[in-house]
Amino acid sequence: MRILVTNDDGIGAEGIAVLVRRLSRSHEVTVVAPEVEQSACSHALSLHRPLRLKQVRSGWWSVDGTPADCVNLAVRGIMKKSPPELVVSGINFGPNLGTDVLYSGTVAGAVEGAIMGIPSVAVSLVAGNGDPPRFGPAAAFAAMLAGRLGRVCLPADTCLNVNVPLAAAGARVPARVTKLGKRRYTKVVSQRIDPRGRRYYWIGGDPREHDRSRLCDSHAVRHGFISVTPLRLDMTAHEHEEFVRTRLLGGRLSDGASE
Repeated sequence: MRILVTNDDGIGAEGIAVLVRRLSRSHEVTVVAPEVEQSACSHALSLHRPLRLKQVRSGWWSVDGTPADCVNLAVRGIMKKSPPELVVSGINFGPNLGTDVLYSGTVAGAVEGAIMGIPSVAVSLVAGNGDPPRFGPAAAFAAMLAGRLGRVCLPADTCLNVNVPLAAAGARVPARVTKLGKRRYTKVVSQRIDPRGRRYYWIGGDPREHDRSRLCDSHAVRHGFISVTPLRLDMTAHEHEEFVRTRLLGGRLSDGASE
C-alpha cells in the first residue's frame, strides 16, 4: 500500500520514526509532518499565510504548518499523481482519549484524511511525561491495522482513533472496540507573574475521567487493553433533532426558514 504518515509531535519525534520503520517493511511510505510540534492544534488549516515545504530526506517532507495542512499538501501536491491509500497519524506520545480528540492534532491528521476519502488511523501511546517512550507495540499494532485495511476498507466518512497502553510493551495485548469517554481538566488556566511584574497565563491541567463505562476508551486502556474507537465525520446529534425541532423551535422551522 501507499501510506502517508503524519503526526503532531513534529517530524523529528521518535514516535513517527518508529512507526515509519515498521510500516516500511511491507508498504511504500511517504512522510509529510510538521517541522515543529503542533500538539492541541486541533483541525486548524493555515489559510492566511503561505506554507513552506522542505524535503528532509528521500520520502520525508516537513511543513511549517499543522497536521491537517500536511495531509492537504501531501494528497493534493506531493502525492498527487499517486495518492495515498491509507493515512496514519502518529505515534503520538501521550493519550488522545475521550473529548481530547476535539483538541488533538494527531486525530485531526486522520480526520483530514477521512474528509478526503482516504481510510485513516490516528495512533497514540498512553504515556505520561515521566514514562519511557516505548513505541514498538503501538507501531506493530498500526502495521497490523494497515495490513487489514489493505483488504477491508473502512466505511466512508469514518476514521479510527487508537490508544495503546504503555503496558503493551513486550506483550501481546488484546484490543477492545470502544466509544469516546468524557475527560475534563482541572486548573485549566494558571496565572503567573513574569520578572517585569506582568501577568501571563498557561492553559493546561490534569485530566479527570467523567465516564466510568466499560465501553469507553479510557476504561479500556486503564485495564490494559488497546482502545480502538471508530470516529465519524457527521457530528450531528440525530437523537436530539426532535427536541430542537419541537421544544426549542416550536415546530416553526420549515424549509430552512423561520419566523
